[in-house]
Amino acid sequence: MPTPRNARAKILWLARLEYRFHSWRERRARRRGQLPTVAAYPGYGSEQWVRVLGRALIVPPVRTQRGEYASVRGWRSFAAVPVGFAQVSITIDGVTHEVVADRGGVIDAVIEARLSPGWQAITMSVEGSEPVETRVFVVGADVRFGVISDVDDTVMVTALPRPFVAAWNSFVLDEHARQPVPGMAVLLERLVRDHPGSPVVYLSTGAWNVAPTLVRFLRRHLFPLGALLLTDWGPTHDRWFRSGREHKQENLRRLAREFPDVKWMLIGDDGQHDDDLYTSFTSEFPGHVTAVAIRRLSPAEAVLAGGRTAVNDHSAAAVPWVTGPDGAGLLDRLSEVGVLDAD
Repeated sequence: MPTPRNARAKILWLARLEYRFHSWRERRARRRGQLPTVAAYPGYGSEQWVRVLGRALIVPPVRTQRGEYASVRGWRSFAAVPVGFAQVSITIDGVTHEVVADRGGVIDAVIEARLSPGWQAITMSVEGSEPVETRVFVVGADVRFGVISDVDDTVMVTALPRPFVAAWNSFVLDEHARQPVPGMAVLLERLVRDHPGSPVVYLSTGAWNVAPTLVRFLRRHLFPLGALLLTDWGPTHDRWFRSGREHKQENLRRLAREFPDVKWMLIGDDGQHDDDLYTSFTSEFPGHVTAVAIRRLSPAEAVLAGGRTAVNDHSAAAVPWVTGPDGAGLLDRLSEVGVLDAD
């Protein structure tokens, strides 16, 4: 049902208020001598273009160590001040491009570039700050397989009531405080090993605030590195909060358009909307899916997640559709249906 006009006006007003609040915080931080920096996230692209992801922030002072993502974690990431509409310099293969961040400081830009397949380094800076290095995964023209995976309850055990997940992720999350879903790192690594050059995309409803910690978590538990597609919280022009479901749906469709020759392995869980989303995507883009793997939550996890989503009947699906309690179970089922070769 469409949002009433007066309600849309109120939401638009709230979005403007949010921007004014962050602008006030930015002015205060600058008066204290604090300067913006860039939190750069793994991106992806083809041999003709790259999608560069990051965020312009003023981060609370903290003793840091050298290295990517070292300075932004947990509550500090949430306390960081987004720099709306910041001018950002992105250097790719020696060529510098100027882009503008959005109202929340998020950098999401597609830039033409000629790069070789595989991980390639790029740098980003704002207002002449020290360049921050990140990487983008370039998908070769001959690649025909890719992996899209959810995060919470799929690769990472949430073990929290669903209403508290967002607060925990923003204020508390540390890569040492969360546990991986058993066997999922092995499953994803096996998929990448069996399909050299294939991209991995972690598509989550989580906020960009947690991206640095999520990258460290994935590295610590030996998940293959991949691009992160997270979202920004807060009001938009037509709703109080951004829709996580729409965020996933839009990015699935975008990936299908950007890589028309790639067939995706879709991985999720039955605690949210992954089954419905993947069902719709498979129906809309039947030639873009290799298989779907849905992790079944344990009874305790299902209670915390607010129950399980009813899994549709996929017996007549055009692609293999498997379920299992963990990565090992999903790997076995994928081997049984011929998606993976049995060891």
